[in-house]
Amino acid sequence: MSDVRHHRVYIIGSGPAGYTAALYTARANLSPYMATGIQPGGQLTTTTDVENYPGFPDGVMGPDMMVLFEKQAVRFGLEVVYKMVDRVDFSSRPFRLWEDDGSEHTADAVIIATGATAKYLGIPGEEEYLGRGVSACATCDGFFFRDVDLIVVGGGDTAMEEANFLTRFASKVYVVHRREELRASKIMQERAMANDKIEFVWNTVVEEIHGDGDKVIAATLHNSKTGERYRQDIGGYFSAIGHKPNTDLFKDLLDMDDVGYLKVASPSTNTNIEGVFAAGDVGDPIYRQAVTAAGMGCAAAMDAERWLEAQD
Repeated sequence: MSDVRHHRVYIIGSGPAGYTAALYTARANLSPYMATGIQPGGQLTTTTDVENYPGFPDGVMGPDMMVLFEKQAVRFGLEVVYKMVDRVDFSSRPFRLWEDDGSEHTADAVIIATGATAKYLGIPGEEEYLGRGVSACATCDGFFFRDVDLIVVGGGDTAMEEANFLTRFASKVYVVHRREELRASKIMQERAMANDKIEFVWNTVVEEIHGDGDKVIAATLHNSKTGERYRQDIGGYFSAIGHKPNTDLFKDLLDMDDVGYLKVASPSTNTNIEGVFAAGDVGDPIYRQAVTAAGMGCAAAMDAERWLEAQD
């Protein structure tokens, strides 16, 4: 057991939630340790300009912002490793965690900030133009799509919400749906259908995203009923088919909702296991913003600090 390292606070995952939790626990002298996960910095590292985070009046590149978050936390004592946690044991304390290189760690408290991943169709051009016309967050990126035609893919409440929001900026929004009826709630459907900037494209799938090497310029659509294939000129493409919380690691260990988001005992960040806390998109199916994730990271750090103090 001599090669097992022990930590007061172990943070799983990075991003605004993880780094903010690290900053607060470091300043509380809890010597936090973080395994960043497969995507250090989280979803913001796939975002270009971030203009809706307070304190950056001229905007900031997503990856640059995450470098600053990490640097600030490290300055106060965060130890960060670019590894993944692939197994945990929360059945007794101290908690046990294993990283992908086989190393074993124990911790008095654990903060989970593994985030969520936007779902995409996996079609040609999606990944290539991610952050350059392909997005999964209208609230984050809608501002950049003024006076252009856009496509929103999806048929649920999220798709209707995104489409309605995007009409504030776009000249037209095509909602492309593979069926001929929506699964969105009635009120959301009515709102979208009453918006004269939204046009519904039924029984249709997007097969490919086209760009000019710099940005999205068009998409290939395929009508499954008529068999027609055609090219639609657009300035942007939004995937609104949902998010998948990164919680597979905690299946059968922590309480989750039907989709897989961790349940927390609101208004705290406590999970159903004492000493295990959740922060950011991993436990937030509603807001999914960098600023709310950072706020939850702060809350999780304070919850962990108070809990550890009570144990001592």
